[in-house]
Amino acid sequence: MNRKEFIKRNGIAAIGAMIVPTIVPSNVFGKSAPSNKINVGMIGVGRQAVHANLKNGFLKLDNCRVVAINDVDSWRLENAANVINQAYSSNSGSGVKSYGDYREVIAHKGVDAIMVSTPDHWHAPAGIAAALAGKHISVEKALSVSYSHSRALIEAVKYKGVHNRLDSEFRSLPHFWKTIEIVHNEVIGKLKSVKVGVPSELSGSAVGPQPEMEIPKELNYDMWLGTAFPAPFTRTRVHDSHTIDTRPGWLRNEDYSNGMITNWGAHLCDIALWGMKKELELPVSVLGTGKFTQGLWNSIESFDIAYKYADGMTMNYSIDKPYVRFEGDRGWIKISYPDMIEVSDPSILKYVPGPNEVSYKDTLTDKADFLRSIETGKKTLEPLEVGHNVYFTTLMGLIAIKQGTELNWDASANKFKNNTAADAMLFRPIREKWLDKNVADWMNKYQQVTLK
Repeated sequence: MNRKEFIKRNGIAAIGAMIVPTIVPSNVFGKSAPSNKINVGMIGVGRQAVHANLKNGFLKLDNCRVVAINDVDSWRLENAANVINQAYSSNSGSGVKSYGDYREVIAHKGVDAIMVSTPDHWHAPAGIAAALAGKHISVEKALSVSYSHSRALIEAVKYKGVHNRLDSEFRSLPHFWKTIEIVHNEVIGKLKSVKVGVPSELSGSAVGPQPEMEIPKELNYDMWLGTAFPAPFTRTRVHDSHTIDTRPGWLRNEDYSNGMITNWGAHLCDIALWGMKKELELPVSVLGTGKFTQGLWNSIESFDIAYKYADGMTMNYSIDKPYVRFEGDRGWIKISYPDMIEVSDPSILKYVPGPNEVSYKDTLTDKADFLRSIETGKKTLEPLEVGHNVYFTTLMGLIAIKQGTELNWDASANKFKNNTAADAMLFRPIREKWLDKNVADWMNKYQQVTLK
């Protein structure tokens, strides 16, 4: 009996079509049975997708198989197909299916789950399309480029009930979850404040206006632009040709990414909010200063932001080195990426959780956690709703800097208090050309803003 027969015999097929796709746990048919593997589709197969999400992710796991991939760059598509087929060369089965249009991966009947590894401005549209099609989704960070897009994505996930995860791996790093164990078990006492730093590796390298270039024959540039509006092609706007080993220019352009403030902020501010137990809580006030690069690369290059929460807890966030420092009323602990822990008292590091205390020793990798959620029906360690909260926390800081004033958030109204200019920055219009109508309509439901 294969997986589909199991679902049918147990009466799951009919209700599964209405609720979510159903994946049978690995112990039902045997670990290596093809009918038991979760079939994964990849949307976007560039630098992050191949190195992190494939080679160090799905291709290392026994309970899944990557069966379909998409990219708007045919060279990248072929490169990823070669990586995947080589990884599976010792196993039976046909090669991975390659598509130039992301919608074909979503429509692939054999695909159970989608990994979105596109530039940031495509995260929400592709994720919404997958969710509305009933596919489980994992989405790269930063979650989006706009509060409205991000919110539309999590509402689509809720509506369809699909399993989901923000693809930030920091919670799976042993020194990070060990730090959170210490904080959550109050080894440093009651938490009072947190400081977060992110590196400046995407800053200080501004590129001015660039001449228009001929579009490479392997690139569907208009589809790459997607929901963003037309702009002249130049290599430093998109990515280098015939390689995935260089950082793409879009990371530094606000049309396609909010920059380092949301990029690494998705990692380290997430750890901060996890430790603060404010994964689904937004600050009541935000105030910050910063400086922006000028030219084609125009994202924020330095910043210092102060957040305050309803209970008086504070968080400071700035361009620095990558770390999170938790200050309690009996001591402090600082975790610096990738694995250095500093403490106010060496005895803190000797702590081992007791049987009735919080422990994260069984934490899985990000990809394994996503697949386990599909198999078991349980939530992932970092659902997209948490990813949305982390993203918007960092975006609030960016908006406060651009407004040059303290912002106060009204959680009941989902808008800023007495600042319609800041409210307008919660939304970003979309070009609908490469979206199916149901996706465009869904996104536009969350684009409404009223200025008084």
